[in-house]
Amino acid sequence: MKYHQLPQKQVFLCLTGLLISSALIVSLVSCSGGSSASIVSTNPTLTTTTTGSTSSTSGSPTSSPAATLSLAAQVGKNLFFDQNLSGSGKMSCASCHSPNLAYGPTNAQAVQLGGLTLSTAGFRAVPTLTYKEYTPAYADLLDNPDGISIPGPGGGFTWDGRVNTLAAQAQIPLLDIHEMANASPAAVVAQIQAATYAPLFIQAFGSMAFADVNTAFTNAVNALQAFQLEDSSFHPFSSKYDLYAGNKIGGTLTAAEQRGLAVFTNPSTGNCASCHYQGAGLNGSAALFTDFSYEAIGVPRNQAIPANQVASYYDMGLCGPLRTDHLPASTGAPNTFCGMVKTPTLRNVATRSTFFHNGVMHSLQQVIRFYNTRDTNPEIWYPTVGGTALATPNSNFPLYGLITTQYTGGTVQKFNDLPAAYLQNIDKQLPMDGRPAGSTPPMSEQNISDLVCFLNILTDGYQIPTTVPTTGACIN
Repeated sequence: MKYHQLPQKQVFLCLTGLLISSALIVSLVSCSGGSSASIVSTNPTLTTTTTGSTSSTSGSPTSSPAATLSLAAQVGKNLFFDQNLSGSGKMSCASCHSPNLAYGPTNAQAVQLGGLTLSTAGFRAVPTLTYKEYTPAYADLLDNPDGISIPGPGGGFTWDGRVNTLAAQAQIPLLDIHEMANASPAAVVAQIQAATYAPLFIQAFGSMAFADVNTAFTNAVNALQAFQLEDSSFHPFSSKYDLYAGNKIGGTLTAAEQRGLAVFTNPSTGNCASCHYQGAGLNGSAALFTDFSYEAIGVPRNQAIPANQVASYYDMGLCGPLRTDHLPASTGAPNTFCGMVKTPTLRNVATRSTFFHNGVMHSLQQVIRFYNTRDTNPEIWYPTVGGTALATPNSNFPLYGLITTQYTGGTVQKFNDLPAAYLQNIDKQLPMDGRPAGSTPPMSEQNISDLVCFLNILTDGYQIPTTVPTTGACIN
């Protein structure tokens, strides 16, 4: 649940915190998931040349020039796109985290397939790897950047925050049997030693770089971290919103986008900024569209995940099963962490086709409608037990939910992916405020349409049009 000092969080759009040049943010950065894998490979050919003390690496379509990357980051770039660093020999980091899709998945599958034969399903949806550089270490009581909320669980990497650095996060897929499925750190190091970029690895880490397997593996994951921290493609700050926040040419919002921003920040309608905070944040960050907090919002169970075919299996985020330091003392024992998963950034959210930690939804509009009608129309999001299915739904029955069959009678299994003992952990702030079924949702159809328009301007790579459009869904 959200830890508040006030019954209703008040959201302040602090322009002084937002009007930061995107170029300045990127320059500062340059100075400085859960189990899932992929059946899709996006592995551009990398070439590495070494001359004296300089190296150059090419291949990632949006990456920084090699001259701006440290030797360690250049090694990390090669590692990131190397399919040989997997038990199958067919999967790289980029197979799941495509640079062409904001380092997110290339398909709409809830979880990806990995392992030795690329046929083993993971447990969680693949998150983006962008804008991770400011993520603080996990803490049960992390200060919230909004300056209003009482400290609560926050920070860390993966959906459950169980590791505290990008380097530690990189170890997970390399060794997970559901993902890249290397047998051991030694197996990873052996592949690096046999790679064409092995001389670059030695140049970066010294003539004895391969003398000790554990040291070499540590250097490898540190190199992956360096690549993500240094390469501007992981944090370009190049969206239309960045032009707007920096008061730059081309950043003028349309009427629809302005209304969408109002819905985003309004605590009485969208209230998105309550968790996807866009003001001045932690560690000198700004406009990351996350407060690094954890929430339990009762996302519907996804039966497309093989693990969920076992009725007793629940992915409860902070309280397990993948994270093990907050497990319940016994089955059903009180535990305020159960059901809580990390709030992701909303930057580039419009490029995704899989949403939430379990990938149960597949369009941005559907996600917004879930937030809006989880409580008012639970029957379109959760299964109904008993009752009679109508052959044809009534004309006023919404068809945008996960459930498109209308029932008379029966019981809706609301919050069906969390044991009953932990339903008290469900967050109850707007728009999911627990209002009665059948009541009016907090957002109107216009609100939803405008909010989608606003979220689209968080996509990086924005090109200012030569002619200002005057028609279109997101104009007026």
